[in-house]
Order: sequence, then C-alpha cells, then structure tokens
Amino acid sequence: MEVFTAAPHDDILVLVVQVGILLLAARALGEVSQRLGQPAVVGEILAGILLGPSLLSGAFPLLGEWIIPQTELQGYLLEVVSLIGVMFLLLITGLETDLQLIKRHARTALSVSWGGIAVTFATGFFLGMHLPDFLLVDPEARLVFSLFMGTAMAISAIPVIAKVLMDLNLIRRDVGQTILAAGMSDDTIGWIMLSTVAGIAAGDAVTVGSVAGTVFSVLLFLGLSVTVGRWLVAKALAHVQDELISHDRLLTLVVVVAFAFGAISQALHLEAILGAFVAGIIFGQMPRLPQEVHRKLESVALGIFAPIFFAVAGLKVNVQSLFTPTLLVVTVVVIAIATLGKVVGTYLGARLIGGKDHWTALSFGARLNVRGAMEIIIATVGLSLGVLSQDMFSVIVVMAIATSLMAPFALRWVLARVTMGEEEAARLKQEEIAKDSLVAGVHRALLPMRLQPSTSSPTQMVEAALLERLHRKNPLSITLMTVAAPGERAQAQSFLAEASKQFPEGEVVTKVLEADDARTAILDEAAKDYHLLVLGASGRERGEGILFTPLVDHMVRSAPCPTIIVHGKYVPPEWDPHRILVPTNGSDEARNAAELAFHIAEPDEDEIVVLNVVAEDEGSMDSSTPRQEWFRDRRLGIAQQMVEELRDLGESMGIVTDADVRVAQTPDRGILETADRKASDLILLGTGVRPGSSQLFLGPRVERILQDSKCPVVVFNT
Repeated sequence: MEVFTAAPHDDILVLVVQVGILLLAARALGEVSQRLGQPAVVGEILAGILLGPSLLSGAFPLLGEWIIPQTELQGYLLEVVSLIGVMFLLLITGLETDLQLIKRHARTALSVSWGGIAVTFATGFFLGMHLPDFLLVDPEARLVFSLFMGTAMAISAIPVIAKVLMDLNLIRRDVGQTILAAGMSDDTIGWIMLSTVAGIAAGDAVTVGSVAGTVFSVLLFLGLSVTVGRWLVAKALAHVQDELISHDRLLTLVVVVAFAFGAISQALHLEAILGAFVAGIIFGQMPRLPQEVHRKLESVALGIFAPIFFAVAGLKVNVQSLFTPTLLVVTVVVIAIATLGKVVGTYLGARLIGGKDHWTALSFGARLNVRGAMEIIIATVGLSLGVLSQDMFSVIVVMAIATSLMAPFALRWVLARVTMGEEEAARLKQEEIAKDSLVAGVHRALLPMRLQPSTSSPTQMVEAALLERLHRKNPLSITLMTVAAPGERAQAQSFLAEASKQFPEGEVVTKVLEADDARTAILDEAAKDYHLLVLGASGRERGEGILFTPLVDHMVRSAPCPTIIVHGKYVPPEWDPHRILVPTNGSDEARNAAELAFHIAEPDEDEIVVLNVVAEDEGSMDSSTPRQEWFRDRRLGIAQQMVEELRDLGESMGIVTDADVRVAQTPDRGILETADRKASDLILLGTGVRPGSSQLFLGPRVERILQDSKCPVVVFNT
C-alpha cells in the first residue's frame, strides 16, 4: 500500500498563484462584460483565452509558467478546482429547476432536444466523412472519427447555458426552463452517445447489449435518485436540521450530498456533474430547506468557483495554431455547420412538434447552440483516445468557445422579438412580488397540538384549513408535535398520526417530545429553522394580564419566528372561509396579514375585503368648518390609498379584492360591524408584540375584536 503524500511544494505554489490570477481576471472581465450589457460568463471565458497560450502566456513565457500547468500533476490539480466549480454550478442549476414548470413544457423540451440532436449529429457525421486526411490521426478509422464529430456537434452544455440564463435573468422564464429541460435531455443522450463512441474507439465491439447497458446505467441512476435517493436525502435533511446545532450545517449537508451523487454517477461512467445536478433538483423540491442556504451556495458558486471553471476552459485554447489558412477555413466551417445544425434542428422540433411560434422556436437554437464545457470534455476524451489530432482538438475547443460567446448576443436579439404570454407574465409578476414577501418565504410550519381525545376540535379544523390552503400557494413542510408526559408516547404518536390525515397534501412530520416544561420544548423546536408557529386558542382564560392562555401568550412573546394564533370561539360546522376581512392601518404588520389572506384565498372563489376604519375624533368627522372638512377629506383620502394599494396587490395575485373605507366611533366597532354586514367567515388581524411588558399585549382593539367577533379570528403576529 502506497503512503499518502502531499503534492510537491512547487506544484502547490503554482496552483495557488493560478487560482488567484484566474479568479481575479475572470471576475474583472466578467464585470467589464456586464457593464457592456453582456453576461459575465463571456468575460470569464475570455479571461482564460487572454491569459492562455493564445496571448499573454505565449507572448511572455515566464508568465506562462505560472499560469499554464507545466506538469501532469499541475494540470490535475487545476482540473480538480475546475471540477468543483462546475459541480457547484450544476448544483445551483438543479436548485433553480422548476419541475412543475418543466412538466408543463415537456412536449416542447423533448421535441427541441431530439430535433437538435438528430440534425446536428447528421451534419457532424457528414462533415467528419469529408474532412481532409491530415486532420485525422488514422485515416483508416474515419468512421469512428465521424461518429465522434457527430457526437461533438450534437451536445449542448448545461453549465454555460445555466450561467448565461442566470446572467440574462431568464432562468425563471418559461423559455429558460424549457431550454434547461432540453439541455438535460441533450446531455443525457450525449453521455450515452459518447460512451458508445468511446467504446468503439477503445476497440470494444458495439452491440445492442453494450448500448442497452449504457442506457440502463443512466436510467438506473435517475430512477434510484428520485426514489431511494430522495427518501434518504429527506431523512438526512430532517435529522441535520432538527438534531444538530452547528452553524451552516445545512450548507454542509447539501454540498456533501451533491458530491456523493456526483461520485455515484462517476462510478457508473457518467459525468459527476450529472449527480450534482440531480442532487440540486432533489433539494429544490424540499420546502424545509431555507432560502438562506440557496443564497450562500450561489455566493460560493457564482462568486468563486464558477468563474475559475470558465477561465480554465478558456485557458486550454491556443488560437495561434489555427491561423494557417487551411485550419482557419476548417474552423469557420465547423463553427458554421455546428451552429446551423443546432438552430435548424431545434427550430424544426419546436415548430413541427412543439407547436411554437417562429421567434420562440428560433430562441431555442440560439441558446442550445452553446457547447462550452461539455464540448471541451468531449474533445479531451477524443484526444486521449487517439480519435482527435491536436489540430482537430483545437478546432473543436474553439468551436465550443465561439458558440458560447455568440449565444448571449443571439439570445438577446431573438428574445427581444418573443412575445410573453399573459400566464407567464402573471407568474413572473407574482414571483417578483414574492421576493420581498414574508408570507411567500414561509415553507416550514410548526403546529403544536395538545393531547386530547379528538383531533376534530373547531380550532384544529381552522388550523388545518389555513395550512392546507397556504400549501397550495407555498409548498409547506408541516411538523405536528405534542409534548407528552412520561408513558404517554404511544398514545401521543397515535393522536398525531390521526391528526396528520387532515393534511393530505405536502410533507407532514409528526414529533412527540417528552418534557416537563411544554413552553421550553415548543420554543426549542421552533428555533430549528421554522418559518411559522401556529397556535390554537379556542377560548380565553380569565386572569389579570392574560390575553389567550398563559402558554399561548408566552409563545407569542418569545417565538423566534412569526406566529399565527387561531381564535376559534365561533366556528360553524364544515367551516370553509370564502369571505375574509383584513383590517389595515397602513402598517407592515397589516400588509403581512393581507398577504397571508391573499395566499390562502382561492382565485375566483373567495373574496378579500381590505378595510380601513376612520375613527370619529371629537366630532371632527361631522363638523362643517373648512379646516375640519379639509382634515376629514385628508384622513379619508389617506385611508383610501391604503386599501387601494392592498387591493392592487391582491388583484395582481388573481384574488377578488374589495377596498373598503368606513367611518365608525372606534376601529374595533367598525371592523365588527363590517364583518357582520359582509357575513365574513374569518377576520385576519396583523399585529406586532408590544415591547416593554412581560405580558402579551396586542392592543385594546384587538382584545375587543377577539371578545366580540361572531366568526373565527386569526392573529398574524410578525
């Protein structure tokens, strides 16, 4: 057994210098590229070309010794850093991939992918059969060379595609998600084709069995990933999130899983980046993963590793060797045929099978024409197998870089002519609104439940209905928990299992904690990355300073996250809220309550009434002096602006919203009178805990509404 040793000192020194210079140059030229209105990836690739043998390293050999790997080991070390970059980039791409959106565009994605692969493979094969002999390593092996050229032409590059879509802010567009789906299909088919051609080049006989084995490996990996793999990842996420306390533990988990999936896909003779991509998709479907983890991963990937990866790709190109007239013509022909084949193939697939309009169909070719990293990987494999000569290797790499550089310009030009549909525009508008929305960020809710004979109490019915409705807009992970006395665990587990049946959709976790102090147990659990704590208060205990119950009051004051308090004093049988009243005074808390109402309301079925009550103040509302009339009109005008702003927000989310301004003796009286007149099913109040007291105090108006309301009241305390 060999003793593990570190790399030589000089090789480590070169690697450190390389990484520093490449990152600096990539980020600097990426900044320049963005200032010129182009994606950062363009500048990042150009950074590698400028630093490489084409320019600076060729003109100044001493500089090249510190940038270009001089030994095999130095090359391996830099490739490892580059691999980490592309795996992080594919992980982020997976997290951003919307499977539901892709499903809606599956027909288009598959037609675009198959059309692009079929045409480009055919044109690439034809080109390979007619290139001059001096470009081939072995003219007798032209068939293998032509198959390899067809494969190289057919492939697309998800890493570069994803980066350009991110840079152009297109990754959430319908066309962006369809392009990603088509790119996934391209790469999957491309890996199968590459494995087959590599088998031919290695001298192995190609049989139906060998091809079927490669296809089976891909399907086996994907099948196990979305079944067993997803189950294991969900269990690991729950354990790490709930049981561990170390900082950034979830960030570590995501990266470890991405590399584990990458190792499995690499072991199956697929690319490790496929595993990272699949891991990202799996984590992206888990609502309990905090958005903070996404942001941290993006910072690490897009700020450090991805720029290094793209700079290394550019570093491998030596354009000086292609300046001979013959090679220059060959390079131009290869780029032209690769581009024409991909654009024509994807266009025909999108138009004839996908049924897309002219400009939308053209946009797929503009984007999927990118070869980038995958092309460079294929060219490297071809060079190592003896299929490609050094000159042909350089031609293919330049083609990969050229298609990557032209894609942003072509895509901008085409998309300027693509008309956005009403459905897509509405979805993007809602996503823009949701970016700064507290409610839209709720993906994990904790619902403590008191152990009792039945799970069908009025309060629990309201809680279940609210969470079920919220889940339809925001995918929720709901944790039902109860604090049991010693010896009651089995009974508590049975109780929670029955209660979980009220939540037929989404992820539901049940948890029994044995503790003497329920307050501490609930608060400790709520501190584990929950976004919402839901508390039931079916009645109110009489006592000095008690608003709901001592336990609920303490939870609201001390909770580490926003809380919902359900006051179900009057809950009719089969309660289903279709008319929701949301009072507003213009505060952030009232806006949060309105957003919660919009999220739980069903479009075209429910109505939200946004109400501002202007209180009569010492008779000023009835006075007729000019100054008092001006003051009254001003108050009413401000109130109208408040409710209209929230009405516009509700209507932008597709919810029927009524803006109402009322004059009443007191706000609470106006709210209760409006609730009676509108036959409201629910009053939703937005509040904030008042500081300066050890007791829960939400204001006398809230307390009077809780006392006198004839329908359920929900207090959303933020």
